[in-house]
Amino acid sequence: MSLPASAADRAAMERALQLAERAAREGEIPVGAVVTDAAGTVIGEGRNLRETTGDPTAHAEVVALREAASAVGSWNLAGCTLTVTLEPCLMCAGALLQAHVSRVVFGAWDDKAGAAGSRYDVVRDRRLPVRAEVVSGVRADAASDLLRAFFETQRGRVSGISPTS
Repeated sequence: MSLPASAADRAAMERALQLAERAAREGEIPVGAVVTDAAGTVIGEGRNLRETTGDPTAHAEVVALREAASAVGSWNLAGCTLTVTLEPCLMCAGALLQAHVSRVVFGAWDDKAGAAGSRYDVVRDRRLPVRAEVVSGVRADAASDLLRAFFETQRGRVSGISPTS
């Protein structure tokens, strides 16, 4: 079960969508993430950078968590919210739990690798010592549209067929 989105959640998602658009322009899978503190101030931002950096862990969420931890001077991000355009994968769900993030807000569901309620529900697993609240589906259509357009373009490049034909 997902909790309702607040105005602050929607504002953070708008910024995450901007970061996802930037990632797409740079040839990265369009996922963007922001970390906000308890007051709603953005303390970390990230977009997918795996292709750019050659780092398999450079998912938007991890990049945003690292920036937020640096900003506050601690790995402990209790009271913070991670907002991301795509449901976190297992790695990112583990990272946000290790950082003690209190809330996760995401846009599109990831039925193949999601770990916040679709394929797995790691972030709310009662067997773990830390859990996060989940708000899902915030601007899901916009996030899904970005991903769909990106992958259609990628398929066109691979096959040699123009995505507009």
